[in-house]
Amino acid sequence: MAITLYEPFRAVFYTPFYLPHALGAYAAEGVEVDLTNSPDLNYQASHRANEDANVYWGGPMRLVVGHDRDPESPIVGFCEVVTRDPFFLVGRAPRPDFRFADLLDVRFASVSEVPTPWMCLQDDLRRAGLDPAAVDRVPDRTMPENAAALREGRLDVVQLFQPFVEQLLSAGAGHIWNAAATRGPCSYTTFYAPRSTLRSHADELFRMTRAMARTQKWLHSHAPAEIASAVAGFFPDLSRAILAASIERYLSLGIWARNPRLPRDGFERLRDAMLSGGLIKKRISYETCVDTAFADRVIAEDPPSL
Repeated sequence: MAITLYEPFRAVFYTPFYLPHALGAYAAEGVEVDLTNSPDLNYQASHRANEDANVYWGGPMRLVVGHDRDPESPIVGFCEVVTRDPFFLVGRAPRPDFRFADLLDVRFASVSEVPTPWMCLQDDLRRAGLDPAAVDRVPDRTMPENAAALREGRLDVVQLFQPFVEQLLSAGAGHIWNAAATRGPCSYTTFYAPRSTLRSHADELFRMTRAMARTQKWLHSHAPAEIASAVAGFFPDLSRAILAASIERYLSLGIWARNPRLPRDGFERLRDAMLSGGLIKKRISYETCVDTAFADRVIAEDPPSL
């Protein structure tokens, strides 16, 4: 039986999710996986997913919000892929000595499309002893709109992911002030499904996890240009040079996990940011949201790279 895998949206930082399809990793592990668009991007929408052979990828934030609002939520993450925050602060002028306090004196726009980037950044500000409410922040414009506003001088600094960062850098229209990945482990994207699906389709989901582990080894042993060539079909409108540069920067920052086990420290850093930002009310436990059985088994087996 085929597993339906739901993609929330297309993004360069999801490169490791596209690679198993491009490299034939799932077929090599004897599991059929059909990739399709997620039916709803609301971060609660899939926490009561139909208990069939459906798997989603997305942020552990979805899991935590789901469990915070519904203690009976059956959804758990079981295979981490993005282990650090893939967003950047890009300024119109260089700021090599950037400090978070600098955001109190500039025109700034945060990401509006998803809540995680601002939740994490506001927590960084709090940990630096600053009040996020003191930031002159534009919260409701898209990343393309904010990138255009930076180019035109209507903003001083914007929060973006790739490829917007490399596009601004290559045009001389932006400078990296801060890479959120330097925060350290902050779990960002995982496979997730109902616990009943983990039981009823244990063999298929273990094989998916094993395929991802082998893909992770391939990813970390190949050059950015080779990785870009492998996934270029998923980004037909993006130049190969920008795609390769985006991948190279992400690799250098260590945003992509080297194995499928979702770590406690990364989960807790993300959860605590959500708590400090008021997105959740309870300190949801790691064990409530994460099942490491497949990942632990794969790591013990240590399968070869593709």
